Amino acid sequence: MALPGAPTHGGSARRHEQWLKSRARAVRGTLSLTAFSGLLGGLLLIVQCWLVARVIDAVIIDGAGLEQVWRWLWPLLGVFGLRAIVGMVSDRLAFEAASRIKRTLRERVMASIAARGPRWMERQRSGEIANALGTAVEGVHDYVAAYLPQKQLAALIPLAILVVLFPHDWVSGLILLITAPILPLFMIIVGRGAEALSQKQWRRLALLGAHVFDAIEGLTTLKQFGASKREAEAVARLSEDYRSATMTVLRVAFLSSLVLEFFATLGVAMVAVYIGFRLYYGQLDFLPGLFALLLAPEFYRPLRDMGANYHARMAAIGAVGALMPVLESSDREADPATDTADGQTAGRPSGQPLPSTPVERIRFDRVSFRHDLRDGGNAGVHEVELSLARGECVALAGPSGAGKTTLGKLLLGFLDPAAGRIWVDEAPLDTLDGAAWHARLGWMPQRATLFAGSVRDNLTLGAPDATPADIDTALTAADALDIVQKLPDGLDTWLGDGGSGLSGGQIQRLALARSLVAKPEVLVLDEPTAALDAETATRVLDGLQTIRAQVATLLITHDIACARRADRVLFVDRGRIVEQGSPAELAAAGGDFARFVALASGEIA
Repeated sequence: MALPGAPTHGGSARRHEQWLKSRARAVRGTLSLTAFSGLLGGLLLIVQCWLVARVIDAVIIDGAGLEQVWRWLWPLLGVFGLRAIVGMVSDRLAFEAASRIKRTLRERVMASIAARGPRWMERQRSGEIANALGTAVEGVHDYVAAYLPQKQLAALIPLAILVVLFPHDWVSGLILLITAPILPLFMIIVGRGAEALSQKQWRRLALLGAHVFDAIEGLTTLKQFGASKREAEAVARLSEDYRSATMTVLRVAFLSSLVLEFFATLGVAMVAVYIGFRLYYGQLDFLPGLFALLLAPEFYRPLRDMGANYHARMAAIGAVGALMPVLESSDREADPATDTADGQTAGRPSGQPLPSTPVERIRFDRVSFRHDLRDGGNAGVHEVELSLARGECVALAGPSGAGKTTLGKLLLGFLDPAAGRIWVDEAPLDTLDGAAWHARLGWMPQRATLFAGSVRDNLTLGAPDATPADIDTALTAADALDIVQKLPDGLDTWLGDGGSGLSGGQIQRLALARSLVAKPEVLVLDEPTAALDAETATRVLDGLQTIRAQVATLLITHDIACARRADRVLFVDRGRIVEQGSPAELAAAGGDFARFVALASGEIA
């Protein structure tokens, strides 16, 4: 995968901006209303300038007092109020449009990540994914809320000013018309250099964010191995690179702002000088001259604002550079040929529906899968024959790295077999609708995770329509009912990210309950007793015994006590099933499983 935030030059930058514009079409109506309200504010500004000029002309030239100018002051106050209201409406509409785009982008990123599957996620840096969901999506906000509406206002408001100004003072109007193109021209010239620097700066920001995020996530491990000081030095170097890049971008940004201000000031000065000379020689009345002088700065203001928001465009293009590597997968979701070289699932199209009857039998038919060893994985599994029936509990036992978890992921549909097939009753798994299949599954991964939210939200994550009875049954089976009862607000107790505030064993039991809430037909449990003491593990296994009759259960475990509760044990070694049978039969056979039990029991040193 390309580095998020990688520089985007030339064709890539244009392609990314076209992509942004295509996303913005979804909020075209809201953006049009934003531009219309901005134009209305510009027209009110013209009226305001006329009223101010009229009041000053009456006071200075005609010697009018306060009573004579009230007829213009009251409308002027009304214009002030209307401009404030129109400004608030415009800001609100712009914010709403940007929020809708960001919400859609985040949904697409999450859908794309889900389509690529857990295997793809395992290969990514969590900091880069967090950057795509957070900083990169936020980088689009100002482009939608500020730059796009301002592009229209930069043309409409100056045009409206020229239309109003020419009948009063055609000379000033002509000066503004001639000088107007100078600002966009120099903005483009300076902006090209700023754009390249901005893309490099965005890449450094993405790298820094991802590195810091990963360092924080692995802080405990870094301290254990005495590497925290070295990591802090690496973060300091990245921070210094980012600071230096930011200063470079700011220098160019200040230069572009200076250029815009210089030419805008020069244009206003030219208007003022010509008005002054014509007033002096009696070629122009005071009122139209003052009106033109008041409008001149406002003529350039939309152009200057667009120049300021031009940096929002550059930031958004850089943000798209971070989003595209993830989002591009969503464009291929309907293509069944999107599996990557290592066999990972990259999103399966909707297949045939599952029958309404419960799943009776699952069968692995000479299934093979090979990991990409560059990712640190094992070799995979080879020609595995495995069956699992409803009401049966099958345990996969064996040494670490033997392929047990890989078999579980193949059954879950997270990985596609490189050879062979998995059958669900009489249908191949790869032809079934993926979402429908996942709805039949209950899964507890090896590293159980709880999310920020209430206990109820966590338990019903995969079953939002679960009843209180369903939740109680699942909590009882997982020996987690007492955990909830002891919490201050019961099921409504708020948990921090990762289940902070709970012990590892409590998180394990609640995650097990979550896998049971939806009443799954197939249950895959990866080390369900790993974080539990012997007494709690026994209670959990007793609870699972009560639901086994209606579920096909696959246990992945190193726990011998857990394996002995299974109907059958499949001993896996180096990606192959080398022994299978009942726990008693395998223990009596004196083979690999018996040696594994003896080693785990300490009988073999």
